[in-house]
Amino acid sequence: MGRTQGPGRGWGMVGVALTVSGCAVVGPDYVKPAAIVPAQYKEIKGWKFGRPRDEYEKGAWWEVFHDPELSTLEAQVAISNQTLKADEANYREAQALIAQARAQLFPTLTLNASIERGNNASGLVLTTLSGQANASWTPDLWGKVRRTIEGQAAGAQASAADLANAKLSAQSALATAYYQLRETDSLHDLLDNTVKQYKRALDITQNQYQAGTAARSDVITAQALVLAAQAQEINTEVARGQFEHAIAVLIGRPPAGLSIRHGALTHDPPHIPLRLPSTLLERRPDIAAAERTMQQQNAQIGVAIAAYYPDITLTGLIGGAGTLGVKSIAGANPVWSIAASFAQTLFNGGLTDAQVAAARATYEASVATYRQTVLAAFGQVEDQLVAIRVLASEESVQVEAVKAAEQAVQIALNEYRAGTQNFTTVVTAEATALSDEESLLSTREQRVEAAVALVVALGGGWTEAQLPAETQ
Repeated sequence: MGRTQGPGRGWGMVGVALTVSGCAVVGPDYVKPAAIVPAQYKEIKGWKFGRPRDEYEKGAWWEVFHDPELSTLEAQVAISNQTLKADEANYREAQALIAQARAQLFPTLTLNASIERGNNASGLVLTTLSGQANASWTPDLWGKVRRTIEGQAAGAQASAADLANAKLSAQSALATAYYQLRETDSLHDLLDNTVKQYKRALDITQNQYQAGTAARSDVITAQALVLAAQAQEINTEVARGQFEHAIAVLIGRPPAGLSIRHGALTHDPPHIPLRLPSTLLERRPDIAAAERTMQQQNAQIGVAIAAYYPDITLTGLIGGAGTLGVKSIAGANPVWSIAASFAQTLFNGGLTDAQVAAARATYEASVATYRQTVLAAFGQVEDQLVAIRVLASEESVQVEAVKAAEQAVQIALNEYRAGTQNFTTVVTAEATALSDEESLLSTREQRVEAAVALVVALGGGWTEAQLPAETQ
């Protein structure tokens, strides 16, 4: 007869299973796929690569514009924007999913206890206590749990990158709305100055009319120009109010709770230094998110493949029952058991094959998405580089056009006052001057917007190093 094996030796088998469980991890290990990265930017003419530590790399990328009002507003985006709060909650959920997956590596322990009081056949009243501890554990023999943890960790990093990208997008939207508001303020000032100029022209026509050298129609035309310019000036308040409201929403405040003082649009957009194109892969949060999603989908292949292999579950129980008192319980009716169960799917109609194929296809789709994200990122950088270069040339031409138009207005007024020119020439010259000035203002605003978009296209002040480590 064999000797009965005690619980101590039985639990030694569990230790052996623990060792075995770390031996195999099925499924492909993640290797970052290559992406098409150009050696240099196409629109690099007139630009230079930045130093490793540019001022906008610290996170507050908007400080490169040297606008205190903008800096004050941008600092409030991450604090009060409700969309970002939702993204931040999603990130914390992803962290919790890692903890859930990691918990599957450890045994489950439960304790059951009961107390019963009653009398026996002889009438003796007894209090009986019983206690039982149960343990159950499925060793991660094939790495299914570890692949799940790997996937959830990558998913949390992707969520963190999504949060950074959402924050960057909100900051970009605020900066764009801010400079559009400033353009509206400058347009208001331009129209206010235009009204004053038109009133001076009106005074000249009235004097000419009273002197009998001008027709009444000239006076009416001059009055119409003044009123039209005044109407345009008033209309700028609509756009200004809407931009101000948009900024309030972006910083998480009701529109009634924000008032931005009047200011002029900058005439000198900052120069944005560049880095080598390859660094864009580390500086763009959307690229980082797409890359971490690839890793997450790659881990899911291993999870699916693990379904081909059997699951072994170890269970154990130890307990006892007795009358009131710890010693009585420990010495009366001791029970223990150790068991191992084996489960293997023999036939499921090709379900596992389909799940593995689906996981591989999902991974391949994420690779394509990653590469497309990289290509789109380079396209955005090139778009803003060409916009800044062309708009700068356009602005220099428009500055000269405005100077010439202003001279034409002055000459036309002088000739009209001298009686050698009709008022139609004055009206035409004034309309041309206003149109040129509005075009110049629009180009300047586009240059600033392009500078904002370029900083954002380069990743703002974000770097991949800001992602949480997998151990976190």
